[in-house]
Amino acid sequence: MPRFKNVISFRIEPSWTPAFDAAQEQLNAAAFVPCGPSQESSAGWVPPRGQEHGLLLESVGGQWLLEYMMESKALPASVIRRKVDERAAQIEATTGRAPGKKEKKQLKEDITHELLPLAFTRHARTAVWIDPEKRRLTLDTSNMARADSVVTALVQAIPGFAVGAVNTQVEPASAMAGWLTTQEPPAGFTIDRDCELKASDDSKAVVRYAKHPLDIDEVREHIAAGKRPTRLAMTWEDRVSFELTEGGQLRKVAFLEGVFEGGESKGGKGSDENFDTDAAIVTGELGQLLPALVEALGGEMAFGAAPAAPRGEAQAAPETATEDAPF
Repeated sequence: MPRFKNVISFRIEPSWTPAFDAAQEQLNAAAFVPCGPSQESSAGWVPPRGQEHGLLLESVGGQWLLEYMMESKALPASVIRRKVDERAAQIEATTGRAPGKKEKKQLKEDITHELLPLAFTRHARTAVWIDPEKRRLTLDTSNMARADSVVTALVQAIPGFAVGAVNTQVEPASAMAGWLTTQEPPAGFTIDRDCELKASDDSKAVVRYAKHPLDIDEVREHIAAGKRPTRLAMTWEDRVSFELTEGGQLRKVAFLEGVFEGGESKGGKGSDENFDTDAAIVTGELGQLLPALVEALGGEMAFGAAPAAPRGEAQAAPETATEDAPF
């Protein structure tokens, strides 16, 4: 069970009715199939336990777990260019004329097709967690394009499944600016020693602090001058550290010492017992952290509502949350 090094979350459409057995069958139709010899890429669902021919959808403590695989073939652009130039030179030597732009384009396509069977393949796996009760979809990625691909695959595979962005009452950048200015993080959270501030004017000036105290006048002066926090390292309840971004993503997620103590199973690496134990701990910890973070950002807006308008950079997030569903 991957331990979610990154987190992008979405709110699941309230009208969707979870049906585990039906979803299992629907996902089977979209199972991953490796690239063919002349195929550039392939994507689909693979067993999250890593067992060949295993189930594509697992449920641990009511939490649904999946894994999406993307395979692509890598052909160095320099190799293709060289081959195209060689083929063009042969045509010119044989016919006395240089190939035109359209003909070179066709040469490139032909050469790419010829070289694909020899290309190296790259694999990218994305862990997926669906909380049917809290109506939350969580992906282990920091790449929004990859997240969009996974969401699209889910929507296509499971009829009626739809998601929307999680919009909070206070922008993460505005909240982070308030926390840094007042040095009063929300309850349960601490501010760590990494931060990035970026100017919103044409200069796009960037100031980064790494392993550096942030309770200093210099940081407050940058914020007062108009620089917006784009990422801030924080820790929740001394259990999970992470970096919050201006887009509300979590990066560099790390479960701290003691979180997995007592949860170690006696099974070997990759065993079912280890998978279930890790899944229960990871979803349990993140299942508490994510709602706490949304509350720190003023609570969640109703599903489908427009994002809140930017607030003053030095304004702290309000202490009370709305009554909307948790993150």
